[in-house]
Amino acid sequence: EARRRLLARLQLVRLEPACIVDLGAATGKGSVELAAAFPEARVVAIDRSMAMLERTQARCASIAVTAVVGDAERLPLVDNSVDLIFANLLLPWCAPDIVFSEAARVLREGGLLTFTTVGPDTLIEVRRAWAHIDAAVHVHGFIDLHDIGDLALRAGLTEPVIDVDTLQVTYRDTVSLMADLRACGAANVAAGRRTTLTGRKRWSAFRDALEATRNDGRFAVTVELVFGQAWAGSTGGVGEHGEAVISLENMMRQLKRS
Repeated sequence: EARRRLLARLQLVRLEPACIVDLGAATGKGSVELAAAFPEARVVAIDRSMAMLERTQARCASIAVTAVVGDAERLPLVDNSVDLIFANLLLPWCAPDIVFSEAARVLREGGLLTFTTVGPDTLIEVRRAWAHIDAAVHVHGFIDLHDIGDLALRAGLTEPVIDVDTLQVTYRDTVSLMADLRACGAANVAAGRRTTLTGRKRWSAFRDALEATRNDGRFAVTVELVFGQAWAGSTGGVGEHGEAVISLENMMRQLKRS
């Protein structure tokens, strides 16, 4: 769903990329769709998992997609070589400031970084349920929306635009929820997390607290889906008090692209 919405937003941007990077390509679904949307472009699928890239290669066997093992925080690409970076749900598992800096390095002048991530209200129901049990950190912490644009500017990108869609995903039971969280890699890597196993009593209490919110037999979990884009260029930046600075020329460029 996030990928579909990000691609739809991308279609509204006037862009004719020669080289596209699908960053954090996973199994290559986004790479296939990018190749279809921009048939004249070369698509490079980058993921740090060879197992994922093998699935990408199988999926993309008949189209012009190059699969490359690489880390988003240290891209295996030369400077000024890419026109579009597409990063769907990558940032929660990386250091955003480093990813943005790498994007600024490899993008050509006028190149675009477009991405999705999730905001701090994601899984808020899970946090609240655990808060009834103990004060430990049980849920991965997600970056505040207001910090994303600032990080992009400090990395050397310009014209960051951020918007949010809030989704409600419903489940019949906690087993299904936990399976989804494990499947998307949402394991808790927060520094303050418990290192002991969750006991049966505590797990049962958590489950009861979460399922007490049921409505019509299901309970809802919030996903705060964040969409962002930023351009490579030298017009714009951060003011002396940390505020975003956008020139009149920059504003006119943004209007022409929309």
